[in-house]
Amino acid sequence: MSRIGKMPISLSNQAKIEISEANVKVTGPKGTLEQALVAQVTLQEENGVVTVQRVDDSKKSRAMHGLYRMLVSNMVEGVTKGFTRKLEIAGIGYRAELKNDLLALTLGYSHMIYFKAPDSIKIEVPDQTTILISGIDKALVGQIAAKIRSFRKPEPYRGKGIKYAGEVIRRKEGKAAGK
Repeated sequence: MSRIGKMPISLSNQAKIEISEANVKVTGPKGTLEQALVAQVTLQEENGVVTVQRVDDSKKSRAMHGLYRMLVSNMVEGVTKGFTRKLEIAGIGYRAELKNDLLALTLGYSHMIYFKAPDSIKIEVPDQTTILISGIDKALVGQIAAKIRSFRKPEPYRGKGIKYAGEVIRRKEGKAAGK
């Protein structure tokens, strides 16, 4: 039995779930999320608690059991609280700013990089070296954060680039350090 899959998902009084054979729909104060279901798992909701069961003990069913439990759990958390990723920019002259609905990044290239986020994602720039990405879909928030980080990944020699908040960059010595 999957340790994650057998854990129940408690619905807050703000979240409402609709389960059909083909998909699950979660609605809350921040919005609505839908997820298609596979045939290997079934969802049951009773008394504000959702449980995920697998149909049989095949390898595919065991894999889907924990996956769909976490997907539904993230949907419930997303529509009630939401998700946020924080990015930090390090480097001389590197900065971010918000122009209308575009994120404008100056990252040491000969040109500025403009990024438009999807409508369901909100990007904030509290200061020039911090970017906050928030939304209700955890996977989409993480994907957008990874896309922005890919414009200038942190490098190990000087530590310049875009990194996640709390990410540790393993620093290397340069050639001159050995002399």
